[in-house]
Amino acid sequence: MKQNRLHYPVSLMARVFEVSVSSYHAWDERPPSKRAQDDAQLCVVIRATHQRTRQTYGAVRLQPELEADGFRAGVCRIKRLRKQMNIRCKQKRKFKATKNSNHTLPVAENLLNQSFAAKQPNG
Repeated sequence: MKQNRLHYPVSLMARVFEVSVSSYHAWDERPPSKRAQDDAQLCVVIRATHQRTRQTYGAVRLQPELEADGFRAGVCRIKRLRKQMNIRCKQKRKFKATKNSNHTLPVAENLLNQSFAAKQPNG
């Protein structure tokens, strides 16, 4: 309703959504709750800690870091706030060597005398 009040009258939207106009105005002028204020403060700290840990810590590893900074929060709350802020960890892939061409080991001979040179495409 708040976004569309410039396009439609509040009384019409209140009737469509089946709420009273006074309830809408009371909700609009109400200050944020204590939990909403705490969540906003925690969001700032989570974002700063996320940057400090090189964006590699998930919610479980982030919780002790936040507690060391003096902010106590559960893992589920941290997960919820990270999801709201669209914060994700960078996934590190381990290096996996597939082959080493620079070795001094003997190479097996081509006993079948196979020729791998193509004489024509698809032939």
